[in-house]
Amino acid sequence: MKKLKVGLIGCGKISNIYLSNLKKYDLIEVLCCSGLDLDESESKAKEFNIPIACSPEEVLKNKNVDAILNLTVPKSHAEVSLKALNANKHVYSEKPLASQLLDARKLLKLAKQKNLILGCAPDTFFGGRWQTVKKLLDNNTIGTPIGVSAFVGTHGTERHHPNPDFYYQQGGGPMLDLGPYYISLMVFLLGAIQQVCGFSNRGFRKRKIENGFRNGELIDVEVDTNVYGLVKFKNGIIGSITMSFDVWDSEMPRLEIYGTEGTICIPDPDPVHGANIFDGEVLYRKKENARWSFQPRKKDKGGWIVAENSHGLNQDSRGIGLVDMAYAINEERELRASGDLAYHVLEVIFGILNSSANTKFINIRSNPLIPSPLPNLFPEK
Repeated sequence: MKKLKVGLIGCGKISNIYLSNLKKYDLIEVLCCSGLDLDESESKAKEFNIPIACSPEEVLKNKNVDAILNLTVPKSHAEVSLKALNANKHVYSEKPLASQLLDARKLLKLAKQKNLILGCAPDTFFGGRWQTVKKLLDNNTIGTPIGVSAFVGTHGTERHHPNPDFYYQQGGGPMLDLGPYYISLMVFLLGAIQQVCGFSNRGFRKRKIENGFRNGELIDVEVDTNVYGLVKFKNGIIGSITMSFDVWDSEMPRLEIYGTEGTICIPDPDPVHGANIFDGEVLYRKKENARWSFQPRKKDKGGWIVAENSHGLNQDSRGIGLVDMAYAINEERELRASGDLAYHVLEVIFGILNSSANTKFINIRSNPLIPSPLPNLFPEK
């Protein structure tokens, strides 16, 4: 198989886990890295044995680079990805695909015109936890799914991120930041979404940075930070999604799926980094041990059955979507974390936000190919 030679644009904090994971796979070779700060790029290159540290323009001009890994800040995703496609490079971008639907459509159109592959995070649905959920659904363990609920309640990013401004500016907010994880999972598990509506508000007009060199500085909040949405799938399943930066604490599970014969429950694996949910337990109950007819016992998790996880990728595996891109190119098949999927997710997100602003139901027009389960792990070095 032919190696995918990658140029990284964006050497911020998130690049560490990507580069650590990509080093495990023979089919990926990171040739160069770049960012706005050359010193940061050179430090990253030294730490991860990357041959070249340079400017983004030099990465795009490098004829040996097959694909661009776009890890810039969200508002720059579309601009960088468009430049990469115009330079005849495949693209794998962090989420969201773009900060506006129009820009996302331009990316899809250009990639198809140039016969290039466009991929986008999140790739959490590759993880063992979610492959296990998919297997339970495919095996009819909880009967026919009829509903789903997703919930993430945090109190923002200013307590741990040294430069959290973009989370609260136009193109930011909890639905664009956290929503892609859970909407991608919903689509992978249950199919494409047909219609949405939503409500949103914000708890604070200003936020105080509580860490780093800007500790104590106030920043403006330009977007709603408490968003509630309803979704209807093309197959008739209905669901809800709550994404908030205004919740101090909660015991709500991150995701539940309700079927005619049982429930699958995904508890929060990590209250700090819960969105990075490649791993964690999968719990389910059926009619025989439902709480309506069963007195819970502490020693068996209150009647929940822990599903057997026979899959790999039970750790933070960011970047596995790029590895899948390398295999997809060699195998001439569809990419799992595809641009079409990312666009569908973005259309759902903006549908919920626009519904809140205009008080109406929003029809979703895109209909992506649903990613197939991961049958085998990609071989590591």
